[in-house]
Amino acid sequence: MGTVYLFLAEGFEEIEAISVADVLRRAGIKTKLVSVTGEKTVQGAHAIPVVADTTFEKADFADAAMLVLPGGMPGASGLDAHKGLRSLILEHAKSNKPLAAICAAPLVYGNLGLLKGKKATCYPGFEKFLEGAQIDRSKPVVKDGLFITAEGPAAAMTFGLEIVDFFLGKDKMTELAKGMLVRN
Repeated sequence: MGTVYLFLAEGFEEIEAISVADVLRRAGIKTKLVSVTGEKTVQGAHAIPVVADTTFEKADFADAAMLVLPGGMPGASGLDAHKGLRSLILEHAKSNKPLAAICAAPLVYGNLGLLKGKKATCYPGFEKFLEGAQIDRSKPVVKDGLFITAEGPAAAMTFGLEIVDFFLGKDKMTELAKGMLVRN
């Protein structure tokens, strides 16, 4: 399996980035945090600085298994504005590789037209950016084909576990959840 790349822009939601990266790494999934700011240290929405593994310019995405976008504002807007990331996402989608986003970040996929006809969810109020998506509020994490979307901070752990399920299956997801005392 390749690498899961999780992208950080100034103002990202810390819980959504760190929880997901932690869950994936606990599962043994190679995960790299990538700054789109040009600097490795990125300030979160709640003034928590996080040191990324690399910057977008220095990363080699040839082994990308999945691209993950945490939400938070203005983090999600920063991701959406990054031309290189937008191109990478379109390439990834064209290659039928999975994409995941939580909170406000599904707006990036929506603005690229990738959610048309797909079930998706997001932070309340951001539905208008999910162009053509079928909004599903029945659960905090929604999977539709190669897309995984989630509502927001409270869903971060479940979102990470759903990514584990996607790559390693229900048994590994359940084992990991049990070990972390996650009750679903």
